[in-house]
Amino acid sequence: MDRKKALLLGSYTHPKFHPLQGIDTQISHLLNDKFTVQCTENHKMLKESNLYPYDLCIAYSDLWDEKVSPQQTAGLLSYVSGGGGLLVIHNGITLANRYELAQLIGARFDGHPPIQKLSFTPAAPGHDIMKGIEPFELEEEAYRFIFDPFTDKTVLLQYEHEGQFWPAAWCHTYGIGRVVFLMPGHHEPTFIQPPVRSMITQAAKWASRFPG
Repeated sequence: MDRKKALLLGSYTHPKFHPLQGIDTQISHLLNDKFTVQCTENHKMLKESNLYPYDLCIAYSDLWDEKVSPQQTAGLLSYVSGGGGLLVIHNGITLANRYELAQLIGARFDGHPPIQKLSFTPAAPGHDIMKGIEPFELEEEAYRFIFDPFTDKTVLLQYEHEGQFWPAAWCHTYGIGRVVFLMPGHHEPTFIQPPVRSMITQAAKWASRFPG
């Protein structure tokens, strides 16, 4: 079977907290038998004509103090609504600094307590993305979110913090495209954890409608 094409967006030159170095290798190797992964920090790739050849866009953007341009925003919205797949990992939610992309992703970042060991449990064990995922523990940043009220999402994973459960992954459709957000991904050690590797692989397949 031909491999699909994925574009991985992140920050090499001036990442504030989450450099793409190392993460690019982990994701490329992980998806290697199903996707050819092209890695870039050039957010001009979000223009629709640039995204068109890809089956999947993976966002690991570290844009805490900036927004992508209106043209890049429009490109990503058109791409996903027209059938493209979007997988947003951890800090990739900074794309939601633009309200249109907050609606596309389904939420906006709302801070986190210090990195600590968190207990994760599947919230939708029957979903393709959660196949084979058992409860697990991980040192991670406990991201909090402000959810977009209009996006009808399926929460896939949750974590416990201070006696409360918080969403840690979700998915939904947007137009005829598919969107997945996975919270774990603060640093490279996260990407070598088997449950995280399984979720990324299964999310990439689900979002891009990979057969089988």
